[in-house]
Amino acid sequence: MTRRPDTIFLRGLEVECIIGFIEWERRIKQRLVIDLELPIDCARTAATDEVVDTLDYSQVAARVTAFIGSSSTMLVETLAHRTAMLILAEFGLEWVRLSINKPGAVRGARDVGVSIERHRTDLPAAG
Repeated sequence: MTRRPDTIFLRGLEVECIIGFIEWERRIKQRLVIDLELPIDCARTAATDEVVDTLDYSQVAARVTAFIGSSSTMLVETLAHRTAMLILAEFGLEWVRLSINKPGAVRGARDVGVSIERHRTDLPAAG
C-alpha cells in the first residue's frame, strides 16, 4: 500500500504585487492569495521534536512574500512557475504544489487563478 506523503500546507497567504497585462493593472498593486503544499517527513520530525528537522514554514512564507511582492509579471501562470522554482531551489524540496488566486479578476467570480505542481527535476541543470 502506497502512503500519501506528509505535507506542510500554507493557505491564504496574501501578497500585493504588480500583476496583469492590462494597462491599469500595470499601475497598481493587486492582492493575490497563495496556497502552498510542501513535502515533509513528519515521523522524523516527531522523533526529535526539533525545528531543524522540519521545514520552517515561516521562512518559506517570508521568502514567497518578498519574491511575489517585488515581482511584476504579466501572467499568473508565469508568477506561479517562477515562485515554485524559487521554492524548490532555495529550500531543497522534492516537489511543491502552489496555487495563486487573483480575487476579483473576473466579474461575477469570487476568484480565478492557477494551481501547479513542480518537481526538483523541473529545475534547470546547474551549469
